[in-house]
Amino acid sequence: MELLNSDKKNNVLQSMITIIDAKRKEIIAENKKDLDAFKRDDQALYDRLVVNEAKVDDMIKAITEVKDQEDPVGKTISDRTLESGLNIQNKTAPFGTIMIIYESRPDVTIEAAVLAFKANNKILLKGGKEAYHSNVILEKCWHEALAENDLDKTWIRLMHINREETQEFLRNPTEPLDLIVPRGGERLIQFVKEHAKCAVLISGRGNNFLYVSKTADWAKSISVILNAKTEKISGCNALDKVLIDKNIPEYEAKVKELASVLEDAKVEIIVDKGIKSVLSDKEEISGKDVWHEEFLALKILLAEVDGLDQVIEMINEYSGGHSASIMTTDKTEAEKFMEQVDSAAVYHNASTRFTDGGQMGVGAELAISTDKLHHRGPLGLKQLVTNKYYVFGDGHVRV
Repeated sequence: MELLNSDKKNNVLQSMITIIDAKRKEIIAENKKDLDAFKRDDQALYDRLVVNEAKVDDMIKAITEVKDQEDPVGKTISDRTLESGLNIQNKTAPFGTIMIIYESRPDVTIEAAVLAFKANNKILLKGGKEAYHSNVILEKCWHEALAENDLDKTWIRLMHINREETQEFLRNPTEPLDLIVPRGGERLIQFVKEHAKCAVLISGRGNNFLYVSKTADWAKSISVILNAKTEKISGCNALDKVLIDKNIPEYEAKVKELASVLEDAKVEIIVDKGIKSVLSDKEEISGKDVWHEEFLALKILLAEVDGLDQVIEMINEYSGGHSASIMTTDKTEAEKFMEQVDSAAVYHNASTRFTDGGQMGVGAELAISTDKLHHRGPLGLKQLVTNKYYVFGDGHVRV
């Protein structure tokens, strides 16, 4: 793969900023075609599909942020000279070709591509059919920006293929493919894992948990729960399950207060057997399936627990490994929770909604990885490179 210098890549990004800004009305008009064709039976998916003036501004902001970041390619990780005189350098290097599969969100066509391109990767974009018109015009913008800088349009391409053709491409790629990043629900991720022939970096489901300890500040707990559940229901960092310690002082009164606050925010509440004894009018869950479910809706499960050990076991069994939070004034308890809960991001007295590249200081992100290799958490610019060893000798042979 050709290594582009930083100025070349940044010039493409500057061209893209200018083009998107000039074509914003056209982009929004094409998006309206997708919105008009969408059946609003899935509000979270619909919300992700919308492109308005603010979304176009966000696209421009994302490109600008990546443009301003240091080029991650060719950075020296280590440099050592052995007693033999052999010099060994380890440097960052592009993956090669990255395929990004995603549903609904047209802004991914910008954010994912800009990150992968700045890291000197070629990009194959497979968007969902529900965002067809939006993605097509954004691909045209990319191609115009590449052409302005004398680069081939194969650097960033939208794959105009259907589900069956995608399956076949994954099983038998017609071109080199080095990494696949699926962004979407559990079915999409499983689909890719079943069919892919190369490395897959999982951007997992949410299904995030929050534990309210017996020592928690109750007012802060209510505020954090409300934010994590309602600030953006379509986010993979939204809250789904609240585990309430039954040893909290004034337990029943506090559970009823939390339920009242959530109801005022139009949140549907379901409960386990323990909370059912307090909130008798709420639907009690049956079976274990709901514990694994990511709601992506104004819906929450309230459950009763007895201590931290039970909480850690439950979260590690049922959550998506994305984000988990503890509300407590006991720092020792918080430390144990954060060390033993197996999630990409763990929180003490804070909303799970902060699991986001921009909020965590990473900048624009490709996805939130719940994999442990090669990176966990927000996939920013620095995480979209691999490494490569450069070994310099002078006729060295191994003996």
